[in-house]
Amino acid sequence: MYVKATNGTIDQFPYTISDLRRENPNTSFPKRISEETLAAWDVYPVSLEEAPSHDNLTQNISQDSEPTLSDGTWSLGWSVTAKTAEEIEEHNTNIAALRRTVRNEKLSETDWWASSDLTMTAEQTAYRQALRDITSHADWPHLDEADWPTKP
Repeated sequence: MYVKATNGTIDQFPYTISDLRRENPNTSFPKRISEETLAAWDVYPVSLEEAPSHDNLTQNISQDSEPTLSDGTWSLGWSVTAKTAEEIEEHNTNIAALRRTVRNEKLSETDWWASSDLTMTAEQTAYRQALRDITSHADWPHLDEADWPTKP
């Protein structure tokens, strides 16, 4: 990934070697163009910064649309912003739907326990009830694996 920039001001991003060749049809470039040669044509490599840590529940993260120049190096960074109350609510609603699907699958796996020709053990009954009650868990819908009841 490259940027074409004059005196630290972006002319075009993203920019490719194909763009350079297309814009300069009468110039013969080598197959592999060195960074020094690219710099002579105001073309510079762009490095991708590592995404910063963030709280997915309360923050959005997005890659910046343009690179920045720092100490002679162009890099593409990230922006972290607070989620709106509506975004948090939507996120929680989506997570809750996923957790309900997991809960329903776990219940479905044990439906055969409740067949009329079987008698469920107290542990089986407690497990199925705990699954039905999972939506009242203190951490709902943001459950860890340890928050789920253990299948007997």
